[in-house]
Amino acid sequence: MDNQHRKIKGYGELSETEIDAMNAIKDKAAEVGELIQELEQNKELDQRWIVIAKTDLQKGFMAATRSIAKPGFF
Repeated sequence: MDNQHRKIKGYGELSETEIDAMNAIKDKAAEVGELIQELEQNKELDQRWIVIAKTDLQKGFMAATRSIAKPGFF
């Protein structure tokens, strides 16, 4: 379906600059996600801190995307 985001309440149209920024964030998040997966495989590392890092990084990337999308809801 084309333009599905238009059916989601609280979101507006994004400019080309905003779309580019959103895609840059998504690309960087994927890159960082791969690094986290590598760290998770190394059982010599303190996995508790890896989990904390993973969660905080996910929250950071979500915050960055929300700064662009500017949803009109909580």
